[in-house]
Amino acid sequence: MILVLTGPQDVHADAVIERLARRGIEHLRLDQADFPVRARVSFACSADGRTSATLDTQGRSVDLQRVSAVWLRRPSPPVAHAEIGDPTLRSYAEAECAGFLDGVWCTLPARWVPAMAPVIDRAAEKPTQLRLAGELGLELPPTLITNDPERFLEFYDRHDGNLVSKLPGPALTRTLGRSGVARYTQQVTRRDVGYADSIRYAPVIFQAYVPKRVELRITVVGEQVFAAEIHSQKANRTRLDWRRYDMEHTPHHPHVLPDGVRQRCVELVRRLGLCFGAIDMVLTPDGRYVFLEINPNGQFLWIERATGLPICDAICDLLSADRPSESERRAA
Repeated sequence: MILVLTGPQDVHADAVIERLARRGIEHLRLDQADFPVRARVSFACSADGRTSATLDTQGRSVDLQRVSAVWLRRPSPPVAHAEIGDPTLRSYAEAECAGFLDGVWCTLPARWVPAMAPVIDRAAEKPTQLRLAGELGLELPPTLITNDPERFLEFYDRHDGNLVSKLPGPALTRTLGRSGVARYTQQVTRRDVGYADSIRYAPVIFQAYVPKRVELRITVVGEQVFAAEIHSQKANRTRLDWRRYDMEHTPHHPHVLPDGVRQRCVELVRRLGLCFGAIDMVLTPDGRYVFLEINPNGQFLWIERATGLPICDAICDLLSADRPSESERRAA
């Protein structure tokens, strides 16, 4: 039994689940927002320490001890019963539900893809990523993460103003929810220098701009590595950040990584405690591979559709592999 934890609007999960069904692999998709209204979970332990857990949802009763893999894709938080009108009580009920589910999931003898939530959160931290990537010998752009205006101005001068800025984490997206507002990589301008004092309110990532031949999206699934070239320099809209998407004018092609870079990508994912990761790199005009970041739960379906790289099948392989060893479970 494979348990997929994600919300209702997740085309990536749709694609993988369709392949699981085609292979005849038993699976259950659960939107945690259904708990506790449309789903019930029970955990029990006996006097001799034996435990059991049951999930009742969608007309099924599932023995959770049968779950061999959990795909933590894009889980929604629990939503309290509508009968609870008081905002404080709703927040309490939802916090209790979320804590209980996390506790039950941690008891399952299952492989977690990409990992359990605390591991994913740690792997998403930019200082951690950069430190590990550097230790593994990957080239990094000169980087400063700071809320100190003076250090920013020193960094700006040191690189002759040739900088880009990024947000250090997902806080903006989480705060604004479904508003559609996003902040992509931007070039630092003289106007930004004039407002340098404002960064004292929250940290910002500043990096020396890296010239690009192409950008690379490298998806690691277990030991398999799928690298794709994103020709972001062919369209003005995507020159600084391909996430501004202009698919009509931005070719995507499979890319063959040097063995050393490939091995370092696999090792980076492993050291972060993951079995999946979406790595962004730049291939410079002079042939250098420069690491930017890794998304421990990144998107991949558009890469598969644009290049034919079989990422969904690789995720199915990983989910349907044998149960994890005891050492894997301790690492999780």
